[in-house]
Amino acid sequence: MKQILQHLGNGETLLAEVPSPGVRSGHLLIRTRKTLISLGTEKMLLDFGKGSMLDKARQQPDKVKQVLQKVKTDGLQTTVQAVRSKLDQPIPLGYSNVGVVMEVGQGVSGFKVGDRVLSNGPHAEIICVPQNLCAKIPDGVSDEDAVFTVVSAIGLQGIRLAQPSLGEKFVVTGLGLIGLLTVQLLRAQGCQVLGLDFDTEKCELARSLGATAVDLSTGADPLAAAEVFAQGQGVDGVLITASTKSNDPVHQAAEMCRKRGRIILVGVVGLELQRADFYEKELSFQVSCSYGPGRYDDAYEQQGQDYPLGFVRWTENRNFQAVLNLMADGKLQCAALQSHQYKLDQALEAYSTVGSGRALGILLDFESAEQEATLSERVVNLGEASGEGAAVSVAMLGAGNFVGQVLLPALAQQSGVRMRTLVSGAGVTSTHHGKKHGFEQSATDTDAVYSDEQVNTLMVCTRHNAHAHQVLRGLKAGKNVFVEKPLCMSLAELDEIETVVAQTKSSFLMVGFNRRFSPLAVKMKSLLSRESAPISVVYTVNAGAIPGDHWTQDPETGGGRLIGEACHFIDFCRYLTGSEITASEISALTPTPGQPKDTFSITLGFANGSIATVHYFANGNKGYAKEGVTAFVGGKILELENYRSLKGWGWKGFSKMKVRGQQKGHLEEMAALVDAVKEGKSSPVPVKEAFEVMRHTLQLSLELDGMC
Repeated sequence: MKQILQHLGNGETLLAEVPSPGVRSGHLLIRTRKTLISLGTEKMLLDFGKGSMLDKARQQPDKVKQVLQKVKTDGLQTTVQAVRSKLDQPIPLGYSNVGVVMEVGQGVSGFKVGDRVLSNGPHAEIICVPQNLCAKIPDGVSDEDAVFTVVSAIGLQGIRLAQPSLGEKFVVTGLGLIGLLTVQLLRAQGCQVLGLDFDTEKCELARSLGATAVDLSTGADPLAAAEVFAQGQGVDGVLITASTKSNDPVHQAAEMCRKRGRIILVGVVGLELQRADFYEKELSFQVSCSYGPGRYDDAYEQQGQDYPLGFVRWTENRNFQAVLNLMADGKLQCAALQSHQYKLDQALEAYSTVGSGRALGILLDFESAEQEATLSERVVNLGEASGEGAAVSVAMLGAGNFVGQVLLPALAQQSGVRMRTLVSGAGVTSTHHGKKHGFEQSATDTDAVYSDEQVNTLMVCTRHNAHAHQVLRGLKAGKNVFVEKPLCMSLAELDEIETVVAQTKSSFLMVGFNRRFSPLAVKMKSLLSRESAPISVVYTVNAGAIPGDHWTQDPETGGGRLIGEACHFIDFCRYLTGSEITASEISALTPTPGQPKDTFSITLGFANGSIATVHYFANGNKGYAKEGVTAFVGGKILELENYRSLKGWGWKGFSKMKVRGQQKGHLEEMAALVDAVKEGKSSPVPVKEAFEVMRHTLQLSLELDGMC
């Protein structure tokens, strides 16, 4: 299928061929008929992409601070690679979509195949959208009108925050697409509206929709116009739907308002506020968040957990429905707002009109003579097969940031590897990274990978809750399996994997405990191996805080940070001591209510008498290095600093070792994986040790859940 993408690095707009998504639980699979280009959001992304690195830095000063901090802790080379990788990614454009339901996911109610629906899906021929971001379109509403629903809901949410009442007087600053829709919504609630803009045609259009409009391009004074409009009493409120870096819209809004007036920011403007503007009138100022309650809440949007109507009357979905009902009643007119319509194959031409000053509502028509079966292809070819006959043929499940920034560049440096198939949920990242790293196919269908006889090595790099299932399917299909940590999320899953591995003779399982392979770790291990005395290890992790609503903190999806990340450090201690873990205990900082359980200390005992402590702390400071390992043995000390340097005290012939940048062992890990497959060796990370580490990790997680 075709999808419109935006390259953040160079600003290029792409009409790309990507595999179609499959339906997921709680989602609808939709065949697109019409989409609307958002002149505000999409123009901002286009301008950002086309800007120089200096321009990008100016627009995101907070990100610049993060980059500079990363340089201090991780080194310049590592930071530059991370920034370049982040910018070298296309993102889907669009969030106003009208289409027809093709499939209904498990657990979805209220929709059926053939329903005409509105959603916030992107510009793509087939989309998969959560049910709470979809709404049925009434029979009397055309596709051309319905496609304006999402942007209308943005204006409607601003109005709900302003709480207008019948007869009140409001100013709408900025008569772009959202501004003109906001004018109509205010008029539908019985308000008088004054519209302000520098575009003469948009002012005329606002007048035709029932507003009083002032064309600022003529030099008209907006404050004087507002005073006349409000008969000297001040307006009841101002909705700012403009996009400008100027602070004037907020300052002028304060001047226009009556005492205790309301100012709602829907657009993007300068926010250097002056206290005097608000103090004497006791004005309220609020920023509106997109299309309503539920936005950016994964529990609502992705998991389908609705807010009770009695407590949250207007969610984003209910705002969609309210807009559609207004359209059905003829109270929201969109035909006059449509300035252009293009066929999908003219999409790049359509984007050339964005920001031209002539555009308002730009529609894309997805109606096509192509067969639906063609559109529904979930595997697309990226190029000629170039690695046929290679000893290692790889299929990778997952194409997220870690895969794109770290694993694929490391794997691509290995010789004798056939890059067969790269799989991602939406197909965008797998297509981008697949082309970049020489994969033959991009896919959204995992089933095809397991049955592909040309693949002998499966790499599982998906979200944590999928690991066990995908590992088991890979092993049962006779593939060598590499899985990013964690191996699984429950003891029952671990037991099942152990059973299958014991029955599997033709392939191996390798868990991605990469830190074992770091050149500094290998040197550290070689020095410690000379000693016969027990070792004492302290591993300190300045993990940093992650919001509680991040997927890694979700017990069902990520398993929490102990399972998802701390298993790394338990394994590293197991590697350094070279001995079986015989005891493990955990103590934790009691979190405040609602906060994640991610500050804890783990104590390990080993069969050879060694001991280790892993301090995993999320309550530190980013200015401090993330990881540090200190080993004590027989009057000697080794100190590993953030995988950038290793220092020794008391060692004959060794005092210090440094590497360029930060080297956590990913390159060497991929080399070991490839070599093992080529030579028919066992897993470079002994599977018995991986099982041992995961069993203690999962048991500690259960203890942590019980104590917090």
